Amino acid sequence: MTPGTRLILSPTVNPERQHKVEEARQQGRSLWELSKSFNLDLALIPSHFQPPRLVVFDMDSTLIQAEVIDELAIEAGVGDRVKLITEKAMQGELNFDESLRARVALLQGLPETALQKVFNRISLNPGVAECLERLRSHGIKTAIASGGFRYFAQLFAARLQMDFYFANELEIQTGVLTGKISGEILNAQTKAEILSTLARQLNLSLSQVVAVGDGANDLPMLRAAGLGVAFHAKEKVQREAGALINFGTMETLLDFIGISRED
Repeated sequence: MTPGTRLILSPTVNPERQHKVEEARQQGRSLWELSKSFNLDLALIPSHFQPPRLVVFDMDSTLIQAEVIDELAIEAGVGDRVKLITEKAMQGELNFDESLRARVALLQGLPETALQKVFNRISLNPGVAECLERLRSHGIKTAIASGGFRYFAQLFAARLQMDFYFANELEIQTGVLTGKISGEILNAQTKAEILSTLARQLNLSLSQVVAVGDGANDLPMLRAAGLGVAFHAKEKVQREAGALINFGTMETLLDFIGISRED
């Protein structure tokens, strides 16, 4: 652990258990190993990290309990084919741009009305609404940077009263999906660029920015932020993130950044 960094554990850990975690950390165990061994949510807070003024979230499987493209694929009758590609992409086993094009191509002919149908059945992840409300009450800006789709990002951002949203645009003609993305693909690198651009626009340093995600395409923005948080994430992401939420809800993020869950 670098000088000046702080190890923060989930708030319910008793002193004896915390001592054991500290001993394990001194032995050079990684955050991922500690979290797995002790069933803990924990964060290694860098010395340069400042009270955050911006939090950038992935959407699918982070803010919401679904991968939207998988749900759309169910409506199109190609659920199993798309879900397999999604899983490999989130594990970092496939090129994201190519895998997204392949999956969206399988949605060709899906009626536009299916988008609202899918939105209506997707739930927020536990603690998301409460966490966003607390962030907002502290004047912290929030954003969605998603490799998913703008239709859904816009609706969830409005529901959660978030300040910004960025996602891919599904091409729709005469009321049906064409099987193509409109414009450039928002991928892992774009997410990191969005985070940096928002920080500049808000006159913030990156040390005042938090990023939260679960998939391999979130890693660049997690690395770019002052604190990168892996939320119930793929192992590849957990091994690189500075904070892990594996057991608690999104409200655990508040514990990591020093905000009370209640007034």
